[in-house]
Amino acid sequence: METRPVLYIGNKNYSSWSLRAWLGLKVAGIDFEERLIALRSDEWAAKAPVFSPTAKVPVYFDGSKTIWEALGILEYIADSRPDTLLWPLDMDVRAIARSVSLEMHGGFGPLRTHMPMNCRKSLPGLGRKDGVDKDIARIGEIFKMCRTRYGQGGDFLFGDFSIADAMYAPVVTRFKTYGVDLDPVGNAYMQAILELPAMKEWYAAAATEEWVIDDSEVK
Repeated sequence: METRPVLYIGNKNYSSWSLRAWLGLKVAGIDFEERLIALRSDEWAAKAPVFSPTAKVPVYFDGSKTIWEALGILEYIADSRPDTLLWPLDMDVRAIARSVSLEMHGGFGPLRTHMPMNCRKSLPGLGRKDGVDKDIARIGEIFKMCRTRYGQGGDFLFGDFSIADAMYAPVVTRFKTYGVDLDPVGNAYMQAILELPAMKEWYAAAATEEWVIDDSEVK
């Protein structure tokens, strides 16, 4: 009997990188075992350096293969399971999808710092510190550009759900938490992400967690 792949993740309330990998796998229909370890806990300190090459999450185990980093995990699924259609089929459109995904992967430092992911909270107006408004404006541009140029045929950035949507899903949670309003195109896109059954499942689980990470609690 085949062994199910295993995805290690952190707290659903706080772990944005865990959400990216988890959501992509869920929407792609991958059957996997989830193993959640609370960030910064004693269990984390003992186990993370053992299962993760970087002592970070997410990490995905598929048979003898170990894949880490959310984008690396989703690229692996796209390559090994092309039926999941996690990238647009058109090469030119796929290049744009990869570009905006990598922009998310390496950018938006002020937003990440001042608006940490916190699914349990509603904190409208908080976190608007140096550089954050610039990041918000750029993300709004990305949402509008992708939806208007490439989003025909679906509700997501490139029509059907793709890795790009998984990469931006934690930003959507941040905008929800901190009350960030975009233009009608951006707001409709964010609602489509939040209405995904997998996102509702993630939020429901996050709401039951009792762990608190003080520096992710904006006051």
